[in-house]
Amino acid sequence: MTKAIHVIRNVETIVVYDEKTGTHAYLSDGDIAFDDNAILHVGGPYEGPFEREEQGRGRMLLPGFVNIHCHSDEEPLSKGIFDDMGTAALWGQAMYEYSTLIEISEEAREASLTVMLGDLIRSGVTTLVDIAGPHDAWLPTLAKSGARAYAAPGFREARWHVEASHRLEYRWDHARGREAYERALACVDAAGAHPSGRLGGIVSPSQVETCTSELLIEAAAAARSRGVPITVHAAQTMAEHEELVRRTGQTAVQYLESLGILDDNLILGHCIFIDSHSWTRQRHEADMALLATRGATVAHCPVTFSRSGMILESIGRYRRAGINVGLGTDSYPYNMLEEMRRALICARIAGKTVFDLKTADILDMATLAGAKALGRQDIGRIAVGARPDFSLVDLNHPAMQPVYDPLRNLLHCAAERAVEAVYVDGRCIARHGRLLGLDYDAAVQVIREASKFTTSRIAANDPRGRSLSELAPLSLPSKRLSDR
Repeated sequence: MTKAIHVIRNVETIVVYDEKTGTHAYLSDGDIAFDDNAILHVGGPYEGPFEREEQGRGRMLLPGFVNIHCHSDEEPLSKGIFDDMGTAALWGQAMYEYSTLIEISEEAREASLTVMLGDLIRSGVTTLVDIAGPHDAWLPTLAKSGARAYAAPGFREARWHVEASHRLEYRWDHARGREAYERALACVDAAGAHPSGRLGGIVSPSQVETCTSELLIEAAAAARSRGVPITVHAAQTMAEHEELVRRTGQTAVQYLESLGILDDNLILGHCIFIDSHSWTRQRHEADMALLATRGATVAHCPVTFSRSGMILESIGRYRRAGINVGLGTDSYPYNMLEEMRRALICARIAGKTVFDLKTADILDMATLAGAKALGRQDIGRIAVGARPDFSLVDLNHPAMQPVYDPLRNLLHCAAERAVEAVYVDGRCIARHGRLLGLDYDAAVQVIREASKFTTSRIAANDPRGRSLSELAPLSLPSKRLSDR
């Protein structure tokens, strides 16, 4: 049976993959033809058979973005609560003391995931890695979204506890960690066998310092035996960096190397505080060379960390050292175009030069580098034989005008407002900012109600019993009409 072929003719700008340079290029006024499996033609006029045809004038066709690090679960419920907070004794990092206070009800998990997916997809994401806790609605919701998704079920043997807002402790429960590990492997296998053909699994020990070396080694072996990647948060904070130096005398990168799991199958979440970072005491250059030599990928998520005053130093240095750096959104706002913009700006600030990184580099990171991290050559590019995963951008949108360089306009000005449609496997999964496979609006209503549960549980989850207003005062003082 012949597959239905869709043709988009006279696309004003197609961002195509150039085999000779190994990167992207602009192609003007071209045709693209595809079915639900592959791109069949990209270039001049398409003269073959087709079942559907549309015009591409006034549009830019972009390869789908590959987000290699994001979290659903309770993260969408955290919006606007602890953004101004941090623990001074832990280098201002808010994660250890404040993120553990956010609790999600089981009923809200599907809605939380739907909100994340909707926000990511409408910003042009077609492939994503979701690092979360397994739940019944996880794989079905990922599949219904129409996205290409990798489930990365997290597991760890230790949980964080901040004592008196100044000391980070690790509370170990090895039996519970092992149980979580077994559940995670079962979930990875289920994702890989999902009938949609668009899901995959990734082995995901949650943090390098919350798992024993034995579990990290075993997890890496499990990933290799399954032919799937492994991802772990590593070198993500100074607190973790100092803890590993205290335990092992090594940085996170050196520790993973000593365990034999620093290789091209590994994705390191964040990898900011390596030995050359200006905040560390080491000030050496060994980590970058190790990352490049072993072929490991760094998942860079600048928005979340720059909110806490932290920055990778710098993306340009990592890339020039030969390190594969992909992009993720981590937490809210789940906007890949905003992440790309922030990455570019932060790189130039950290590198102290406008030349540290170019717009073309950011596009490569959001597409080709992410595809490489996942071991794929069929996504993140517009080329014959690649998967038909792409977005259409409205070049006539007011925020895109006037157009000289459409990619710069999209990143620096229009962002997701100009994304007209998103396709995965040749099927439109979002149009004009609305998901076609999931009910985003209904999910938002569930999240609004779920936030009442979340905020009501904060004092109970805080070791010191502090109220939400004590932990996170409002940005502005509240005034009553009687105060006027």
